[in-house]
Amino acid sequence: MGEKLTRKDVKRIEEEIEHRKVVVRRQLIEAVKEARAHGDLSENFEYHAAKREKNQNESRINYLERMLKNCEIVDESSAEDEVGLNNTVRVYFEEDDEEETYRIITSIRGNSLKGLISTDSPLGSALMGHKVGDRVEVVVNSGYSYFVEIREILNTEDDGTDQIRGY
Repeated sequence: MGEKLTRKDVKRIEEEIEHRKVVVRRQLIEAVKEARAHGDLSENFEYHAAKREKNQNESRINYLERMLKNCEIVDESSAEDEVGLNNTVRVYFEEDDEEETYRIITSIRGNSLKGLISTDSPLGSALMGHKVGDRVEVVVNSGYSYFVEIREILNTEDDGTDQIRGY
């Protein structure tokens, strides 16, 4: 099975595909035509750059279409008092004696540097379904795990601003 996506993820991907096909593709075809008109293609940097950009757009469209074709739609609702998709969770890391705040999201939007962790990550999957006060073991691999305590759960929603990851 492919990526786990919410209905909002699917809508966002469909919108990006449509934009790339209708707007970006047309602009890039025109850029290639204009660069081709400049003459000798073997030494025409603008032509090669325009072709590369056009090919990258087509690759992105194909990538997104394959993602939709193979995806699994997941429900983003969860119980009021337990960790679920799009919830913001404040956790205490026992080993480091530190607190961090993360929002749990689908893997296509994951960006740990911005506090967005995927349900497929060790921490994200360990937190799912737990409640405030739970001490949760996060298994990283067969030789290492650590414990976190859930301090707070905020029932936040997907506001549509998270970027879909590249490929």
